[in-house]
Amino acid sequence: MRRAVLPTGAVRFAIRAPGMPLSRYRYIAVDGPIGAGKTSLARKLAERLDGEPLLERPGENPFLPRFYEDMARYALPTQLFFLFQRVAQLRELAQPGLFGGVTVADFLLEKDPLFAQHTLSGDELALYQRIYDALRPQAPRPDLVIYLHADLDTLYERMRKRAVEYEAPLGREYLAALAEAYARFFYHYSGAPLLVVNSERLNFVDNPADLELLIQHIASMRGAREFVNLGG
Repeated sequence: MRRAVLPTGAVRFAIRAPGMPLSRYRYIAVDGPIGAGKTSLARKLAERLDGEPLLERPGENPFLPRFYEDMARYALPTQLFFLFQRVAQLRELAQPGLFGGVTVADFLLEKDPLFAQHTLSGDELALYQRIYDALRPQAPRPDLVIYLHADLDTLYERMRKRAVEYEAPLGREYLAALAEAYARFFYHYSGAPLLVVNSERLNFVDNPADLELLIQHIASMRGAREFVNLGG
């Protein structure tokens, strides 16, 4: 296990060196709590690697706005809708030779039960788990998982700035519990090579150097679990 502390702005060029083993990654999953920047990174990483983004579609879930208003009542249908949606999105990736390039998703299916355990209990949780266990084999495992994390103040500020209407009722307490659940999950995660990234000072949208630093580390990964921390 090794830690890389990469100074901000140290790399301001596109990495095109021959022989970099980026071709070994055909399916990359980016995940993290609300406000960590997973969708922004998934888009930029797919573009930079000439691949395709595979993004969650929360706007298609008719239960989500109601879930944030009444979590106890709408947790199960919200969770099951997302589960079926995600499995359907990933199912095609399990067909060998269908895709020639890399696919970068902004979700990890194996993390799906994290939300269920956070919002469901009793018979509802047991029902969800049975359905998840039946569907899980249909989705491929990623070649690399990138876990983005940041402190609570940063996550909360980012959530407020993006001003998604149905997220308005969420408070710091909910976000703190969610971030802690993510941290516990990825602390024990061993389903694929894992790159843990502190996104506190990262801006993949406006600063290409940040993206190049990350790609440089992805290309040089050798361990099953590594860390990137951008220092000031």
